[in-house]
Amino acid sequence: MNSYGSFPGARPRRLRTTPAMRRMVAETRLHPADLILPAFVREGVTEPVPIAAMPGVVQHSRDTLRKAAVEAVEAGVSGIMLFGVPEDAKKDAVGTAGTDPDGILQVAIRDVRAEVGDDLVIMSDLCLDEYTDHGHCGVLDAAGRVDNDATLERYAEMAQVQADAGVHVVGPSGMMDGQVGVVRDALDTIGKEDVSILAYAVKYSSAFYGPFREAVASSLSGDRKTYQQDPANLRESLRELALDLEEGADMVMVKPAGPYLDVLARVADSVDVPVAAYQISGEYAMVEAAAEKGWIDRDKAILETLTGIRRASAKMILTYWATEVAQKLARGL
Repeated sequence: MNSYGSFPGARPRRLRTTPAMRRMVAETRLHPADLILPAFVREGVTEPVPIAAMPGVVQHSRDTLRKAAVEAVEAGVSGIMLFGVPEDAKKDAVGTAGTDPDGILQVAIRDVRAEVGDDLVIMSDLCLDEYTDHGHCGVLDAAGRVDNDATLERYAEMAQVQADAGVHVVGPSGMMDGQVGVVRDALDTIGKEDVSILAYAVKYSSAFYGPFREAVASSLSGDRKTYQQDPANLRESLRELALDLEEGADMVMVKPAGPYLDVLARVADSVDVPVAAYQISGEYAMVEAAAEKGWIDRDKAILETLTGIRRASAKMILTYWATEVAQKLARGL
């Protein structure tokens, strides 16, 4: 007599017999609308500049950024996260170019908004590191330490110029205490109540940011361990999460994604707002490098990493493969 609670009566492989069967019973599905494209735009260039550490990713010119935004819309991608790369000569101690209405990020926001309107959620990185000559995410005090409260004043200005440029969502990423509340107040003060805040609530001090430093031409010397979170900690992250929600975050993010899927799942279980995860430059570079060596199947590895992030309950995934994957999903691949 067969026992249907165990083998040989119970045979889970029955649900894996064909591609159609596996597709039907899949618990997690990727969709183009889950994806957000991070994009870099570089001041003063007329052609895209390849990023050596991130094969296939470029620092866009203004023209190619507009084209990338249109391509993302056509693929069904939901959003684009913009990072500005100013000319080195415009970097200074307080990141003046980051609050210049004619700075490269603000110009790029206007360009993309004019090109695609509301068909793509336009997001902007709200941080000073791209614009400071020391490469830190805030202004420094006399001892060379990042001054939290002085930095908040700069973030408030950044939020306002980005909102005036037409951004839909600002992403304060510098990990200063109180940044979400200050940004919310700054936006509301100028009548930009509809601009949302995607809080980098959980952002770890990670070794996987390496290629990103090239992507934004970072001037950083040293590290950011006094403001980004310790990879060993979870309770600290949940505390940061609670504070950001109390200050008015509309959405929250975990960054990086892949090494922190346990944290992502805990965050998703803890909140009633949309949760994003950022598959960062090092995660991208590892897959591309291994695929170039012939060690892994590139396309399958990309989908597997993204499915894992989605399975851990990220509703939105920032990934440099966003448009490519959306196009493949639309074709049923």
